[in-house]
Amino acid sequence: MWGFLSPIYDLPVLQRQVYRPPHNEVIAQLQSHRSKRIADIACGTGVLTTRIERELHPEAIYGVDMSEGMLDKARAKSDGVTWMRGPAEQLPFEDQSLDAVVTTTAFHFFNQAAALREFHRVLTPGGMLAVTAIASRGSRFQMPAGNLWKPQHNATATEFRALFEDAGFTVTDQHRIPRPPWMGALFDLITVGIRD
Repeated sequence: MWGFLSPIYDLPVLQRQVYRPPHNEVIAQLQSHRSKRIADIACGTGVLTTRIERELHPEAIYGVDMSEGMLDKARAKSDGVTWMRGPAEQLPFEDQSLDAVVTTTAFHFFNQAAALREFHRVLTPGGMLAVTAIASRGSRFQMPAGNLWKPQHNATATEFRALFEDAGFTVTDQHRIPRPPWMGALFDLITVGIRD
């Protein structure tokens, strides 16, 4: 399915209105942390990954996704990124081999506790994790039962903090990222943690 949908991800209006605001926040966090070995998990067509490569010039940048269709699109954008196929819960990295892991607008598809444990495993002590996720102004945003996008759980800010702390991260920042007005009550929540 994601391979089929991959052509629409690079549409300029979609990137500008939906994905660029959380990408800007992640770039700022990576700049502040001075991250050098970075993995973008669920990288899709590689828009953020190649932007990290182009703007931050890290020592190593990896784009990881489950969809070959998405990765095919990503590979066409850059040969300076190491593109890898794999799930967030079983990353193809050695223990403590990265100093930053980021994921944007995909966390609701993961087994969240398992993914966070895996992010913790691959990060060095002091390594940074930045997660952006769709949230709502209400206490909880969920897709209707029977939706095609399983699993689907959009954690609240409080749940994010608990999940991060349970996985061994100290939360250093958490705030809303506004979305365009036409998206109504939805916004992106960024949660940043440092591996203990």
